[in-house]
Amino acid sequence: MFSIDEEIALIERGVVDCISREELVKKLKKSHDTGVPLKVKAGFDPTAPDLHLGHTVLLQKLKHFQDLGHDVYFLIGDFTGMIGDPTGKSETRKALTTEQVALNAESYKEQVFKILDPEKTRVVFNSTWLGKLDSYDMIRLASELTVARMFEREDFRTRFETGKPISIHEFLYPLIQGYDSVAMQADVELGGTDQLFNVLMGRDLQRSRGQEPQIVLTMPLLEGLDGVNKMSKSLGNYIGITESADSIYGKVLSVSDELMFRYYDLLSDLSGSEIALLKEQMHKGEIHPKEVKKKLARELTARFHSVEAARAAEENFEKVFQQGGLPDEIPEVRLAATGEIWLPQLLVEAGLVNSTSDGRRMMQQNAVALDGQKIADPAAKIETRGEVLLKVGKRRFCKVIFA
Repeated sequence: MFSIDEEIALIERGVVDCISREELVKKLKKSHDTGVPLKVKAGFDPTAPDLHLGHTVLLQKLKHFQDLGHDVYFLIGDFTGMIGDPTGKSETRKALTTEQVALNAESYKEQVFKILDPEKTRVVFNSTWLGKLDSYDMIRLASELTVARMFEREDFRTRFETGKPISIHEFLYPLIQGYDSVAMQADVELGGTDQLFNVLMGRDLQRSRGQEPQIVLTMPLLEGLDGVNKMSKSLGNYIGITESADSIYGKVLSVSDELMFRYYDLLSDLSGSEIALLKEQMHKGEIHPKEVKKKLARELTARFHSVEAARAAEENFEKVFQQGGLPDEIPEVRLAATGEIWLPQLLVEAGLVNSTSDGRRMMQQNAVALDGQKIADPAAKIETRGEVLLKVGKRRFCKVIFA
């Protein structure tokens, strides 16, 4: 049994906004007195089939509540996903089809249980209650929000001022998300800092319907591998949780020393005191930063694969990047023998770069090797015969077989 102070310490770890702490303490005390766990929710619109570490920041906080004995609800926004969350968008977001939502939702369910306990997690879909609202209900809901209030949101205000269109259905999104909290009678809602407007809407709607308003907790948006921008697939600075063990391990090791402890705070299962001890030991020179980073890489790789896979990934990394060897498994691509091929084009066809311009840039940076020899001339061509081993950067390999 955790004390109130212990619960608060774990719940507040990494949190940006807590609205409000006083109300949270009151709810926790009531939970202790009655033995009734808090109902904690976080919503995810199934807009893409794969999650990355940035998405798992909220999942990790849900796990904290789960470890404290509270009821955790993983809310899949299959109804809201067909609207498209306008938060932070500079233009109207394309709505998903029912089929896309269903496929992505199934993928989400498989992935979240790499972090959450499937026996203690309640997966719910907001179409269960939102699909039952009729036109009268929607009009009544829309009457609870003014246009002036909506323009308090910077993204909407900016789009309006710059003449970019805003669809009426986008105004409904925060209201519908807020209604989820009413339907679920949530005690706590988690969201990213960019979701603060939306999750506060849940408090307003609960209050107007005589419910005790939920506690709002926001988590920071995790920076990607570049250390600057929010982790994003479109920016290519992400670590996907379905990536191979070798890839996850290697990418975590590439995180800067400055960013490393932010990843620890938001993603690690280590306690706050254990993380503080690691930080102290590193600053005193008692442990090398790389060893601290390897510890994090092992933990996160094991979470999404296994302890054995994490150990193998570490051994493979040592062999490839410190001893100059080759990885145990190298992807192969078979291509037709057509005489000659421009090397940047070959890099594209081997799946090592996204475009020939990207290939040229990597060659000019002396980051491309053919059969162990660096090739820096972006105009280089090679004969398409036999087998060649391509390497781009430190981690990308491919064996090309011409036939």
